[in-house]
Amino acid sequence: MSSSSVGKHAGGATSGQPAVPEPSFAERARTLMHSGRIGSLSTLSRKQPGFPFGSLMPYGLDGQGRPIFLISTMAMHTQNLQADPRASLFVTEPDASGDPLGAPRVTLIGTVSRILEPELLAARTVYLTCYPDSKYWVDFDDFFSYRMDILDVYYVGGFGVMGWVAASDYSQAQYDPLVDHKSDIMQHMNADHKDTFILLAKRFAGIEAQEAEMTSVDRLGFHVRLKTQDGMRGARIAFLREVNDPAQAREVFVEMVRQARQG
Repeated sequence: MSSSSVGKHAGGATSGQPAVPEPSFAERARTLMHSGRIGSLSTLSRKQPGFPFGSLMPYGLDGQGRPIFLISTMAMHTQNLQADPRASLFVTEPDASGDPLGAPRVTLIGTVSRILEPELLAARTVYLTCYPDSKYWVDFDDFFSYRMDILDVYYVGGFGVMGWVAASDYSQAQYDPLVDHKSDIMQHMNADHKDTFILLAKRFAGIEAQEAEMTSVDRLGFHVRLKTQDGMRGARIAFLREVNDPAQAREVFVEMVRQARQG
């Protein structure tokens, strides 16, 4: 069993049903880091040795998923890093609705060091692309680019879904191709096609529901929150095939609804 699946206490399958395909923890961690962009950086305090010091930290990501920071030598976290480069970065799903403990989050553990030539230009470009306004202070004498080299990753996908991800698996993973369109897809489907999910839940998950709502979507499928006679429950439904953009997702939804109506 890979490190990306260890600790996954709750999948989408119920007893007697095959597991519904899902992205690996490594892919989900990369996806969350791609969409998060702001995290909590914990450094080791110089003033209070051995204690963690938390800071709000915007970041960009390089091609290996390593966070890039633009930080001032006047900042306490920078001074902490100069004394001890060990740190962690905690990132949660942006705009998560409902119970925050049910939302995905990821912790990167590693060492943070200043970026020097010849890598500096690429790092600056990554950060400026994410935060264009930083062009006003990127060249200040006290600001420098730093990067976290990742030692380990811990991913939590919600209640009972958690596990360690090897740094090598994380760096090689790709973020989900639907992540930048996820909010629009969910908003459209929940606003205009809520009844569709009742139909799909019955056909593809074997669950009778009175109400249904999409709570997440990725290249392999989607999650729904269902109101049933026995109360609220969640389910994952796989797409008929992998999708790589909103147009493909729409095509597959149409096919799945057609199949569901045909029984």
